[in-house]
Amino acid sequence: MTTHAHAPAPVLAERYLLSPDMIAAPYGHLDALREQAPVHWSPLHHAWLVTGYEQVMSCLRDPAVSADRVRPLMDAVPQGAREDAERAFGILSRWMVFNDPPQHRRLRRVFQEAFAARAVARYRTFTEKATRAVLARKAVPGSTGDLMAGVAKPLPALVFARWLGIPPTDGPSFWYWNTRVADLVLGTAQEESEYRASLQALVSLEDYLGALVARRRAEPGDDLISQVLREGRVGDSVSEEEFVGMLTQMAFAGGETTSNLIANTVLALLTRPDQLAAVRAEPELAQGAVEETLRLDGPSKMSIRTAARDVDLDSRTLRAGDRIFLVTAAANRDPARFPDPGRFDVRRSGATHLGFGFGAHFCIGAALARLVAVAVVRTLVCDHPGLTLADPGGLAWQPSLLNRGLTALPVHY
Repeated sequence: MTTHAHAPAPVLAERYLLSPDMIAAPYGHLDALREQAPVHWSPLHHAWLVTGYEQVMSCLRDPAVSADRVRPLMDAVPQGAREDAERAFGILSRWMVFNDPPQHRRLRRVFQEAFAARAVARYRTFTEKATRAVLARKAVPGSTGDLMAGVAKPLPALVFARWLGIPPTDGPSFWYWNTRVADLVLGTAQEESEYRASLQALVSLEDYLGALVARRRAEPGDDLISQVLREGRVGDSVSEEEFVGMLTQMAFAGGETTSNLIANTVLALLTRPDQLAAVRAEPELAQGAVEETLRLDGPSKMSIRTAARDVDLDSRTLRAGDRIFLVTAAANRDPARFPDPGRFDVRRSGATHLGFGFGAHFCIGAALARLVAVAVVRTLVCDHPGLTLADPGGLAWQPSLLNRGLTALPVHY
């Protein structure tokens, strides 16, 4: 008897990934899913959930698994907001993350030099100085505060704006637009008014960055935009419009992920006294703490793909047009790949985690995110011996399919 590829395998009960209990603690269910059916058709999500490490890797390597998903985002826009949407989705279609090779490769190459670890290392001193300045104001020993709002959010924003060349006076509007764009891309904008605000913000962000590019052409600085313009690819291998479109992606991607990475790492250490003690004894282990967080409880839970044509995976057929959730949060805990995968170990070495993706779509900003997160975590943990959680039982997570981020992190400094 033949069964259709979408016929559900005998698998544990379906759970909606955005239900409050799954937002709070997704890993038990994801582990069980990976164990029983690492490639599982979910009627509830109308998507394939791919949870095994090898299976996720196979998808990340397969050109038939496409990253082009602007159309589904567009389809989700309420009818009344459609006219604002055309230009906004034109901008999104120029984002590298929504393009497949060879297009993706051509767009990415423009930023390759500026994002290389050695180029990013130039910002280490600035990052460490900014970290100390923010902590001196927001993390006064003996005080209590929200580490998310006071430290984890503003620090990546400061470094990122400096790196991109955003004048400090433009910071507030720049970050307001970014937050609204995140609502659109991460699917948290629900009401029509929220959609309109998000679409408008993306258009405003593009207008702003377009004007900034023109300014940097006339008066180059020591920032990312000036560096890329100097290399001469803009107007040659990519158009100015494509360049500005990609800058809107850089602007969006730089803040949110790094903020969540910092907060999740601090939370992981404060709930594991032995690991916290290890980092305090050897501050260079802050790097290991950040890597373990990326693996075990990173800022990104999954990425969404589409089958461009039929794909055979683990004796299942993923049909052309099917949505695919590559659940890296589950793959990063695969015991076939990571010994004792549930253990947070700042000294872990060996297998590569997928916290920043893999292959063509490996996160181009990984070196910068690591630089900022490690500097902040190391300084916080080592200079604040009294650092403890203020409300361990009251932590809440943002309701997002893609992101793993706390709404707040109350601590005693």
